[in-house]
This record gives sequence, structure tokens and C-alpha cells, in this order.
Amino acid sequence: MSNKLMSRLTTGASAPAAASAMTRRGFLVSMTATGVAFGFPRASHAAMNPVAADGLPVQPVGDTFEPTMWYWIDTDGQVNVNIIRAEMGQHVGTAIARILADELEVSWDKVHITHVDTDEKWGLMVTGGSWSIWQSWPVYRQAGAAGRTALIEAAAAQWGVDPATCTARDGVVTDGTNSITYGDLVAAGLDRSFTEEELQALTLKPHEELRLVGKDVTALDIENKTNGKAIYGLDAKVEGMVYGVPLLPPTRLGSSVTSVDDSGAKDVKGYLQTLTLEDPSGTVPGWVVVLGESLMAAKWASEAIAVEWAAGDTANVNEAQINDRSRALIADDTAGSILPTDNPDTTAAFEGAADVLEAEYSTQTVLHFQLEPVNATVFQNDEGMWEIHTGNQWQSLILPVLSEALEAPADKIVMRSYMLGGGFGRRLNGDYTVPAALASKALGGKPVKLVFFREDDAQFDSVRSPSIQKLRMAFGEGNAVTGMEHHAAAGWPTGVLAPGFMPKGVNDVPYDPFAIDGADHWYNVGAHKVRALENDLANATFRPGWLRSVGPGWTNFAVESFMDEAAHKVGTDPVEFRLQHLTAEGSNAGSAPNAVGGALRQAEVLRRVAEMSGYGTADLPADTAIGIATTFGQSRGMPTWTAGAVKLHVDRERGYVTVEKMWLAFDCGTVVDPDGALAQCQGAALWGLSMALHEGTMIEDGNVVDRNLGGYTPLRLIDTPELEIAFVESTEVPVGLGEPGTTVIAPAIANAIYNAVGARLRHLPIRPDDVLAALKA
Repeated sequence: MSNKLMSRLTTGASAPAAASAMTRRGFLVSMTATGVAFGFPRASHAAMNPVAADGLPVQPVGDTFEPTMWYWIDTDGQVNVNIIRAEMGQHVGTAIARILADELEVSWDKVHITHVDTDEKWGLMVTGGSWSIWQSWPVYRQAGAAGRTALIEAAAAQWGVDPATCTARDGVVTDGTNSITYGDLVAAGLDRSFTEEELQALTLKPHEELRLVGKDVTALDIENKTNGKAIYGLDAKVEGMVYGVPLLPPTRLGSSVTSVDDSGAKDVKGYLQTLTLEDPSGTVPGWVVVLGESLMAAKWASEAIAVEWAAGDTANVNEAQINDRSRALIADDTAGSILPTDNPDTTAAFEGAADVLEAEYSTQTVLHFQLEPVNATVFQNDEGMWEIHTGNQWQSLILPVLSEALEAPADKIVMRSYMLGGGFGRRLNGDYTVPAALASKALGGKPVKLVFFREDDAQFDSVRSPSIQKLRMAFGEGNAVTGMEHHAAAGWPTGVLAPGFMPKGVNDVPYDPFAIDGADHWYNVGAHKVRALENDLANATFRPGWLRSVGPGWTNFAVESFMDEAAHKVGTDPVEFRLQHLTAEGSNAGSAPNAVGGALRQAEVLRRVAEMSGYGTADLPADTAIGIATTFGQSRGMPTWTAGAVKLHVDRERGYVTVEKMWLAFDCGTVVDPDGALAQCQGAALWGLSMALHEGTMIEDGNVVDRNLGGYTPLRLIDTPELEIAFVESTEVPVGLGEPGTTVIAPAIANAIYNAVGARLRHLPIRPDDVLAALKA
């Protein structure tokens, strides 16, 4: 990038230097101010240091040593860790950096992080599925160990001693007699490199010698997040850029523009022009973008522009039709993909059953409503590179789409990293970058900043699909469970957006794991059939998306409600019933490295949360009860054993459900970042509560009904209950924590309502009218 273009790029907030003297008004003013330089050193290189007010990566002092591509050490002993994960409030850079720093043996005050821009060398760039720590753990430990090994070897060679006699601590190598800093070793010159085989063969520190992992340290990005200097996509500002707002067609797919009349906008001060986009990628068919000299000029002008469209085929589709399609798919025994379980053939179990339990569960469409609406700033720089400035969770997914849309080679496109003002899975789908890129292309590469106002953001959301699930359980002699079936139908996010990530079932039909994870539970139920069905009408109507916890947010609502129903049917305490079936048999015994202990670890968190909550022993008022549920987080491939208990009161007259306290217990293996882990679990649990009682919209006329927070009402502060969270101490592989807490709350609430007033709720969200109807049933 030329120096001229570098000087053109500026961004939002400059907060006062003395944070302690900042007033509330001063903080708000600083959040909306402009003028902090935010430049980028060269195309396809490191983008953002969240510690720096200008966002620029820390500059090395003198020479650097790069044992692997994941970090460098300079002559001052500074360590800069490259982070490919997106930062959206979870302090992912801090967690990953401490993994490396612990193995490298450096002082925490010497560590910096850089959230890197896209480059092929980084491999798969994605932040979702609670994968970040799980996937980063072995990579960054090996990288840290490589640096420590190389530095010790260099010191030993300098002193003429055996490296085995040397140790490293806080950036200093010693053999007991001599000592030398990492910085001095780098200054002396190092060129040690490691093959992949050598990295995997390195000896890692024993768990008991870890000094940063599992300990409280200051998050590297906390200061700027609290003083107003953090840089988000909405802060991007390029000299000479114009602002754009979209006018959305009547259907997500299949619409086309028939006419545009902008005569009413020509008197709007700052209005520039209206573009009808041509999209070779098919991402935004029928889109119109209104441009202005300022954001509000574009917005006000857009309200005076008349556009006529030819609507696509789904213009009259509603949620009831989508659900009817799901039921039809479930009724077709030949449809769908059957997941691999120890015994998916349930024919004999149900034909020979002494009794059968069946139930249907349903969930409504759910919106993301992340705090920062989606946005992107795009331009072509002086070197011919297309720069995409935005916050994004899955850069590797959208880059090929941008290449198709811009009709430009992938190596001529770079995505610059920004913090995300909330992601929750919405920004896994980077479709919002495409109209910004097309608008810039239509202007010959001129910078365009496209911003979605809240209503447009909601309409264009990659929503969590409505779902229908049918569960069946077969009982034999003595009420023994002999078989279970779980049939789940919904729109498939992975099927639509990333079909290459779908495995095949035992019947050779691909399935979306993010639309069925959780149904393949760890209970021993005899024959176990799990069938995933893709709702084609949902896929055609909207873009199904990944939303925090994805499929397990609704599959576990069904599984854990159903297990409760089964327990009551056979007259067994629901907790005891679950424990009877969480046995380590077959595949439920678990396996290394991620699922050591299997169902026994899930049974343990269930026991722990029952004890924490006083389940079965507490003397509670009338219409008040505790409900319990247990899940295993995101997927069987990386289970986070989770249990939750909810204490609530039901108002029989009005149907209101008041949640008074929630308890959660987690076994996530090694806890890397205690404070971050707690925050993740708290946020996930509250989101689970929000989706259980408060959140949910409907599809009408091919679009979501609720498009702002007047009608869509997530959990409010006044409805937030007391939370108590515990973690099982463990030395096992760390797995995910961003989503598991979400999965247990809805079924625990439904089970608590039943325990309180005897009403069984099988639909999410649970509204007061639903409770009243169930009480009358």
C-alpha cells in the first residue's frame, strides 16, 4: 500500500489520556469522535493490535526471531503473537497468547497480540463453534516450546554446555552459572527452524508447571475496550469515501429490480446516486444501494426513493408453511441422513415395545441482533488490491465469494481485521461485505462504506431456522429403555453456505452437524436412531445461519425435555433416570484426546449441579420449582460436559415465568482463562434464558416480522437472575466454552415449569400465553 493511501485511512475514537478523570459525557463524546490514525503497513499483513489506540501492530526493536509463523521475539524480548481468531468480546487473543507464552516462558508484560489480516499461509480462518481454544491449544503450545527449545540451545552453544543443563524462565535462560535474556540471544542471531514433525515431537511442560494457563492475568485488550479506543468496523473511515445504505428486495433470493425512481431524493442534501447492483456471485440479487456524502444523507435519501421489484418465489412463505414442510419431511421415512450411532436400527425395539413415548418439539425463528449492525468499507488501493475493512468470523468462507462477486483473483483481495461489536455467529456469514464490494466496483474502486441500519440488519440476518423435532422412546420389560429415535428438520446453515463441511451419514446422505449436534447424545438407550432432515423451503426463503450454540440450542431442548418426560412416565426421579443411562458403554465410553471419560464426565457435572442447587432437597414455595438438564456442549467431537439447574416461579393467573436463580457446572478440560471462561459461561447461560422465554420472531411474506427491538425483546437487565457457576478441575484437553452454557437453560426451564405447575411446554420461546394454554390443557 502506498504512503498516500495509508494516510487516507482513519478511524473513530480518541479517548482522553487520563481515563480516571473521564466523565460519562466525555466517554460518550470520545466514542463518537474521529481522527485517530489507523494505517496498515502493507497488503496482506498484520492488521490490528487491540492494545494500541491507533490499532497498529507493535513494532519490533532490532532484529526478530520467528521460530514459527505464529509469533516473533525481538531484541528487547518483546513477543508478538499472531491471532487468526476474531475478537468479539471474548478475549480470545489473551487466551491464545497465554498458551504460547506459558510454553515459551516469557513474562506476561512482554507479550503483545496482533489480529492478522487474511493470507493463505494462515490456513482456515474461522472463529465459531467454540473451536478457538480447542484448535489453538496444540498449535500454540508447540510453537511456544519451539522458541524455548531454540533459545535454550543457542544459550547452551554460546556457553559450551549441554542444553539439558539449562532452563528458561521469564525470558531468561540460565545454566545455574551463566544467564542471558531472550533479547540478547535474538540480537546475537538465531536461525533455528522446525519441521512439522519436529514440532509435534517437542516435549511440552507438565500440567503442574503451567504458570499462565489457568491463572488470572490482565487481558491484553481490556483497556481499550473500556476507555473507548477499541476499533470496530463501524469506526473505519477512508479519505474520500462515500456512504451507502441498502434497499432490500422483497425476497432473499430470486428478486430483480424493474424500476428505480430517485427523483424524490435529489433535493436531499448530500445525496449522490443510486446503484442497482449486478452480482455474479448471486449473493445479493435485486439489491439497490443508495450513496451519500454522509451516512444520514444516504439514509434520508433512501427513504425518498421508489423501487419496484419482481419478487422471488418465496414472497408469500410463512413460518407455518416452513414447519409443515418439516413435518412432511419427518413423516417420510426415506428422507434425510441417518447419523452414525452404535446401533441406528430401531425397528426391533419399537416393534417389540411394551410401551412407547412420543413427543413433538418446536422452536421459532431467532435473530442475532448483535450490538454492532453489519457493515463493510471497501476500496481498491493503489496497488490494485481490493481491501475489505470489516469485522468477520469466517474470512476463509467469504473470500471466494468476494472473488466471484468482484471478478478478481483471490490473491487480489485482503480482509482487514477489526473488532466485532458482537458476532454470535452472524458474522460467520460475510455476505454483508459483498454489496459494499459491488458498490465500490461500480464506482471504479472508490471507497464505499456500507452500513446496515437495524431494520435492514434484521431483515438480512442469517437467522436460526425454525425447527420441528419428533422424539420416540421404546420401553421393554420393567420399563427398561430399549430404543430411541430423534428426527429433526430445519434449515441447514452449513448445507447452504459451506456444504464441503458436511459429513455423510450411514445411509451415505450428507448432513449438517450444526443442525443435528446434540441429538447424538451420550445416554445408553439401546438402539438409537438420529435422523437429520434439511428443510428446503427454509433454505429457499432465508439464509439459515449459525447462531450461538447452533443446533444444540434446540436439539438439546428436545432431548432434555424428553428425558424428563420419560422419567416421569416410568415414575423415576429425572436426575436419577439420567444417571442410570449415562453409562460408559460402547461409543459412550469416550475416547482420547477430546472425550476421555465419556458419559461418566457428563454424569459427574449432573451430580454436581444437583448438589449445588439443592435439587430434590429444597423446601420451595407453591408454584416454585427447580428443573435440571445436562448436555455436552457443541458436539461429540469436542464435548464440553455441561449441566444446568433453574429455579423459577410460575404465576398461574398471568402465565408469567420468573427465573430466580440458575446454577451451571462445566467440565471443559483445562481452563485456560478463568475470568474469560466465567464470562463466556455467564453470557451463554443468559442467552439461553433469553431464547427460552423472550426471543423469537416469525416468517411472514418471506421475511422476518420483527426488525427492531421494539417488537423483538431479548432478556432485559431487570429479568436477569442470580447465577452460580462451577468448573470441574481437570488436566484434560481444553474444549469450547462460548456456547455450551446456552444449551441447558431452555430444557431446565421447561422441566422446572412442569415441576412447579404440572404443565409441559414443548415450544420455544415459552410465552405467558403458552403457559396459560398448557395449564388449561
